[in-house]
Amino acid sequence: MFELADVSYLSSEAGRTALVRASAYTFSAGTLVADTAALRTEFGDRAAILAQTVQLRRKAVIKLGDVQDWLFTDDAVQQATPAVVARHRAARLTGLVVHDVTCSVGTELAALDGIAASVIGSDIDPVRTAMARHNIGQRVLICRADALAPSSRAEVVIADPGRRSGGRRRFDPSAYTPPLDAVLQTYADRDLVVKCAPGLDFAELREQTGFDGEIEVVSLDGGVREACLWSAGLARARRSATVLSTTGDNYQLTDADPDDCAVAEAGEWIVDPDGAVVRAGLVRQYAARYGLWQLDHRIAYLSGDSVPIGVQGYRVLDSLSYNEKRLRRALAARDCGAVEITVRGVDIDPALLRTRLKLRGSVALSVVITRIGSSARAFVCAARSPGGTRTPCPRSE
Repeated sequence: MFELADVSYLSSEAGRTALVRASAYTFSAGTLVADTAALRTEFGDRAAILAQTVQLRRKAVIKLGDVQDWLFTDDAVQQATPAVVARHRAARLTGLVVHDVTCSVGTELAALDGIAASVIGSDIDPVRTAMARHNIGQRVLICRADALAPSSRAEVVIADPGRRSGGRRRFDPSAYTPPLDAVLQTYADRDLVVKCAPGLDFAELREQTGFDGEIEVVSLDGGVREACLWSAGLARARRSATVLSTTGDNYQLTDADPDDCAVAEAGEWIVDPDGAVVRAGLVRQYAARYGLWQLDHRIAYLSGDSVPIGVQGYRVLDSLSYNEKRLRRALAARDCGAVEITVRGVDIDPALLRTRLKLRGSVALSVVITRIGSSARAFVCAARSPGGTRTPCPRSE
């Protein structure tokens, strides 16, 4: 646990010099004890906070980029919004006065600085506000305040309620710090943006809190990162999905987009939409945009005769009514020795099934198992390949 005295020391010239010395150590699993002991010889009781700060900076750089001089707590790093996602959110607030009422160590403030007309940061934790002042400097007004006691009249309030305690996630929004329903109620009179866990029951959220704005589900590089609530004054739709990539290959969908897509037999390719699209309930909108169709109206797998550029798809080689023995024979006939198995709508454990198949061949394949209508179907596919691939591949009749 960091204390205010630790932040003061780490921010001082002596602390910065000590951190340079500490950064020379690897702090790997095999050297952590020895490295910390060596630091203790030189810096005494401050060795622990020096070692922890160096390790947290190394962890944070993956999410946040150039933060080599920043100070963090462990929970702050774990909950911090990746820089790409924070910049996306900030872009929707261009030119507005924004108050981040749970600013923690300042990651959202850094994204907003220079984009919003004016930025205020506050947090109830004095250690985190001290770290935020160190990290952001004098460019942003930062103060200590309770998020549930409004301390400004900013046009827009951002909140990222704590969802961790002792490194563990809390999934009940009423157990957030502060509770989600209390945040929504406190700022019901102004525009509000709230970052939440993507696993929330969105229908229940609307029913229990009366929230009538936009629920945006955001993914980054294929992993769903968060749900973001945008109050009615900032909303573009009821539901949206934002798919971000560190390569810049981004797109967005909303429930206002066309959703006219057919349900039909599998074509040449099977496509599994990004998790943000699925979680936001926008599979039909995705299919309509890219000329795909559904295999079943209740299942998120899509099919088509081509794959959207940049998307990984499964090229269908064979299709069969699912039966474990039948699938084993079909794979053996193709000399399969390694298989990726994906399942949707069927109670099958891919890891256990892979073991039971006892494959001994030399070819890598993929298998997609899904419920279509009232029965399960298995699609034997070539190993997954990126969108744009058009290499001919024989199919079984």
